[in-house]
Amino acid sequence: MNYLIGIDVGTSGTKSVLFDTEGRVIASETVEYYMQQPRNGWAEEDPADWWDAVCKTLKGLTEKVNPHDIAGLGLSGQMHSLVLLDKENEVIRPSILWCDQRTHEECREIENILGREKLIEITANPTLTGFTASKLVWVKKHEPENFERTAHILLAKDYIRLMLTGEYATEVSDASGMQLLDVGRRCWSREVCEGLGIDMSKLPRVYESPELTGRVTKKAAALTGLPEGLPVAGGAGDNAAAAVGMGVWCEGKAFTTVGTSGVVFAPTDSPVIDPLGRVHTFCAAVPHTWHVMGVTQAAGLSLNWFRRIALPHKSYREIDEKCAGLPIGSERLIYMPYLMGERTPHLDSDARGVFFGLSALHNEYHMARAVMEGVSFSLNDCMEILRGMNIGVSDMALCGGGGKSDLWCQMLSDVYGVNVKRMESDEGAALGAAILGGCAAGVYSSVGEACEAIVRVKNVTVSSPDAHAEYEKYYGIYKSLYPCMRENFARLNSI
Repeated sequence: MNYLIGIDVGTSGTKSVLFDTEGRVIASETVEYYMQQPRNGWAEEDPADWWDAVCKTLKGLTEKVNPHDIAGLGLSGQMHSLVLLDKENEVIRPSILWCDQRTHEECREIENILGREKLIEITANPTLTGFTASKLVWVKKHEPENFERTAHILLAKDYIRLMLTGEYATEVSDASGMQLLDVGRRCWSREVCEGLGIDMSKLPRVYESPELTGRVTKKAAALTGLPEGLPVAGGAGDNAAAAVGMGVWCEGKAFTTVGTSGVVFAPTDSPVIDPLGRVHTFCAAVPHTWHVMGVTQAAGLSLNWFRRIALPHKSYREIDEKCAGLPIGSERLIYMPYLMGERTPHLDSDARGVFFGLSALHNEYHMARAVMEGVSFSLNDCMEILRGMNIGVSDMALCGGGGKSDLWCQMLSDVYGVNVKRMESDEGAALGAAILGGCAAGVYSSVGEACEAIVRVKNVTVSSPDAHAEYEKYYGIYKSLYPCMRENFARLNSI
């Protein structure tokens, strides 16, 4: 057996990657699909589109090698997205996605029923519109006929597992984001489910991420080209899988993602919970470990937005080169990256983006650098909370589109005051899913063993103490701005 497959069921498309057992990419296939927005703030997709994309991408991979040389398969993908099935496994309604914002009222109802402190105590997180529980409550209230028809409740990647193996299963990292799991005990919470009127028998069995959850059926083998009986691992939610794919599997390690949104992710040996709910605590993909994760809503999105409106004919490389010649602090210009509201540390959907200190001296490159610095400060907010929770980070990896920028990498290293490394593979979640598939198939004895053996560092950016001290001056001002503006953000949004 020479190969492993990782499938990443994303929001804009599904990517399936064929790796050898040393973690090298042999082939990769992607099929895109479209998110539907039937109303403002709603976001839905048809699970049939995911399955069609999986079949097409797997066919593309299995045609390139002998399928019987594939040892195992792992799944990753978008978290929180709700899939409802009837008794015949037919999809009842389009999936309500992680980014759907229709459930503000249901979030308040959940907190009124269970109590905010109790909810955080059990599920490790405050209720959010993105989580699955509020989506279920919304369906129960607004589509009672669909709720009554529901026989099975799944998440995106777990629907694909069902189609591949015929098994109703999930794993702890993705289940954590449903807000129905007792995160400390790594099992469904009877108290939460009964409080919300959710029949626990409709929930899938919960596994650890590297466990065997089923095998490819004859029917699925015919549709995908996979060998019948191929082991399928529990897999992990996208960030938990990406952590494995970057070798971030134990305490002391962490990673930052600068994608459309930004994430700071750190594993822990016990469930460390922020009582203020500013960061998420979920089960990790390594058995009997957890992770804490802070989220910046508009990370790469901020630079993409600014490039589109101010520098549409410049490449990111050209913007990097120009910005690198400017001083730290962008000539006393600070950007607050709240284009889409904010999650960490403010949990404020009213917050909006701000340029502070703008003068006639500044040009579009000062503003572009300020955008990168502001996103870095927002990610440092996440780091500050982790430090306040006594989560030490001595080893920081970087991934995502923004991670390809040498300037942004150096900037984050200097803002954090920690060396930052980039990995040889940028496959992240797909590689993590494949590693978990290898564990389920017995190729690796543990997630840690696999990470140490096959995840390789490309380069390390060394933090400058002098630059860190200079950034701290601006970061202090940045932190003071939001409290001064919070009330006016709400007033502006109410007009």
